[in-house]
Amino acid sequence: MTLINGFQINTSLIDQLTLELEEIVVVFDHQLRGEHDAINELCGRIEEYRGKMLRPTLVLLSGLVVPGGCLNNGHRVAAAVVEMIHMATLVHDDVLDEAEVRRRGRTINGLHGNEMAVMLGDYLISNAFHLCSTLGKPWVSLELGLITNTLCEGELIQLFNRNNTKLDQETYMTIVEKKTASLIGASCRLGSLLSGAEEMDAGRLGRFGMKAGVAFQITDDVLDLTGEQDVVGKSVGRDLDKGKLTLPMILGLRNATPETRESIIRMIGSRDLVGLRGLLKEVGGVQEALVMASNLVSEAKGELEYLPESPAKDMLCTLADGILDRKF
Repeated sequence: MTLINGFQINTSLIDQLTLELEEIVVVFDHQLRGEHDAINELCGRIEEYRGKMLRPTLVLLSGLVVPGGCLNNGHRVAAAVVEMIHMATLVHDDVLDEAEVRRRGRTINGLHGNEMAVMLGDYLISNAFHLCSTLGKPWVSLELGLITNTLCEGELIQLFNRNNTKLDQETYMTIVEKKTASLIGASCRLGSLLSGAEEMDAGRLGRFGMKAGVAFQITDDVLDLTGEQDVVGKSVGRDLDKGKLTLPMILGLRNATPETRESIIRMIGSRDLVGLRGLLKEVGGVQEALVMASNLVSEAKGELEYLPESPAKDMLCTLADGILDRKF
């Protein structure tokens, strides 16, 4: 057993996942490699965007956690596809947010401008579905096509609501479920189905991913508000800069007295990150958001209760718990 973040994890499972993730990177890179050196060099910079490969890991674990589950090439290809879609959204998000730092390095738009970044994001999406078609499983393409539509819907709803200080919690949740949680949920669902899971188990894993994904985005929003760039590893305060109301702001506005509420609205309008951070902590917006994230993690783990005990199930629970301890 290996101790990670205070949790004991099965060493043989870690070794298996490490090897599988290395294979997924090979599939990913091979798909993007072409005849033009300039494009290959640009695609090589995508490696700098690669973090912990959460979504591919979820594909693999979900393939292992279901009764009789084992991994095959379909899992590797699907994992590379979901990571490619995710990378495309990051590249496009950095353009929309005018971000200059991602994973402690320069963003594509910061290095090469918005036009190049937009086209690279499109190129990643195009390659993702070309790679997906090699599986010969139209249902996988259909599921991921629907999820990609959903990601775009979430972003569009968020864009429509920029600078809307009346944004309610329900609309915020719709945005988060669509633009973040949907792909995480799909990663879990696809991984299980590629192992021949029953629809009931696939549904449980999909809901696990959705709930964990919402919790992940809430903690990300808190980090953008309260974190420091050197620790978080990417530009912070971008939500405020771009007029995006996140859950701590929504809850803070709801909890505040009329006078404090006006102060919060003023700080949002003037993009006063330091002042806003202090007021939202004072009225409990940050703390309440983290409590909601914690409750969602508990609900996500509850979706796994009916699955058989296994190292894969333990690791899924550990990953969910780790959402609440994020520093970056």
